[in-house]
Amino acid sequence: MTTTRPNGSLYTQFENNIATIEFGHPASNSFPSELLDRLAKEFDKLSVNDAVSVIVLKSEGERAFCAGASFDELVAIDNLEDGKAFFSGFANVINAMRRCSKLIIGRVQGKIVGGGVGLAAACDYVLATEAASIKLSELTIGIGPFVIAPAVERKVGVSGLAELTLDATSWKNAYWAKEKGLYARVFENITELDKEVEILAEKLASYNPEALHEMKKALWLGTEHWEKLLIERAETSGKLVLSEFTKNALEKFK
Repeated sequence: MTTTRPNGSLYTQFENNIATIEFGHPASNSFPSELLDRLAKEFDKLSVNDAVSVIVLKSEGERAFCAGASFDELVAIDNLEDGKAFFSGFANVINAMRRCSKLIIGRVQGKIVGGGVGLAAACDYVLATEAASIKLSELTIGIGPFVIAPAVERKVGVSGLAELTLDATSWKNAYWAKEKGLYARVFENITELDKEVEILAEKLASYNPEALHEMKKALWLGTEHWEKLLIERAETSGKLVLSEFTKNALEKFK
């Protein structure tokens, strides 16, 4: 069942100390600003919920995991303030995931583009299917994945980030993403994926919550400056989206 709501949907289910966040949007599970804001707040809420030991992040349907930020909103940007606010959407989510005291498992069932790659990179452990190819196509429209780059680079390294961003029209398959460290494991189909996500989440939820929290802190050590950095990057993207090049490129997609 996939949502038809224009602003998308976000639900959290609780079971055995596991919180499962499921997001959805009719446009390939992309994110309008309102949905990004809801997701960031949800991570902040779960971070202080003592009944939750681990979080699973998933999206609706069997096709795309996430097509990034809302294209309609991107096309509508006409001033720097709106541009910065738009690109701050993923910055705020990534920072909320980084700050979150709970470990986050990403369940990736299909293709990921743009900001969605940042979302996967900000998870602590990602399980995916063979269909979960990734692409960062931002340079083709005159902007770049500046906001999500620190999260992506943290997982795949500078060389992996360069491959993804500079070869902006090519998909990298799930095994490339696994080899680079974005995915921990890759499965043939969604049934296998869901079985393994459940097993992993249940194992983690059975461990000492304090140990999990300390592990989370250790994994993200040295990223404290991201609070400021990602918002600065959002401003960079906000400026670029107003450029003549980008306006002309976006016109072709309308």
